[in-house]
Amino acid sequence: MKQFRILVVEDEERVLNFIRSKLRASGYEVLTAGNGFEALEQAQAQEPDLIVLDLLMPQMDGLEMLKELRSFSMAPVIIVSAKGSDIEKIRGLGLGADDYLAKPFNPDELVARIDAIRRRLEPTAVRTVPETLRLEGVTIDFKGSTVVVDGEEEHLTRIEWLLLREFARNAGRLMPYDELLTRVWGAEYRDDIHILRTSISRLRHKLERDPNAPRLIRTVPKVGYIMGQPPA
Repeated sequence: MKQFRILVVEDEERVLNFIRSKLRASGYEVLTAGNGFEALEQAQAQEPDLIVLDLLMPQMDGLEMLKELRSFSMAPVIIVSAKGSDIEKIRGLGLGADDYLAKPFNPDELVARIDAIRRRLEPTAVRTVPETLRLEGVTIDFKGSTVVVDGEEEHLTRIEWLLLREFARNAGRLMPYDELLTRVWGAEYRDDIHILRTSISRLRHKLERDPNAPRLIRTVPKVGYIMGQPPA
């Protein structure tokens, strides 16, 4: 069975060796890169299953590297950085990162977050999802992985696609915060409402004609979200 392969992108050798040793001890295959350019080459050549990415690096910083990465790879990304502000976190999530862990961090927490993402990637019992869904001027083609809003195609991140699939599978049903967080991010994130609200906000800005008055994905205050049923 193929070992789960992780690319660690970190310019501090001491931190790089520390993370590599911890992940190898946890049973993962580990690739390394010391800057953004080297990381992009590794990502193209080795096709890692997941990337652990530092933000502050020479030559090409982590956010720039992530933007380039998303042009050819949808591998999950966990940002690990001393930059722990909400602004940097939101920028990283907006560019397609799956998670954000501020330095200094507990190595066991990093492994737990990797384990959570890995479980989401593993095959699970199939829940019915329509091939195509049309709602409020939005056409979602799940088979072709395209979204067209008022005639224009919108690019979604991997997390946004996962959220949209859960809403489509449960159209017309209230999705509580903890259920969405568990299904999309994993049980470890069931209380992280901030990360859910940030992702829903970005998804609405891509899908809704008026994100401040959403009609496709509606909020049920203090409970969760609901996507309307498609017309008969």
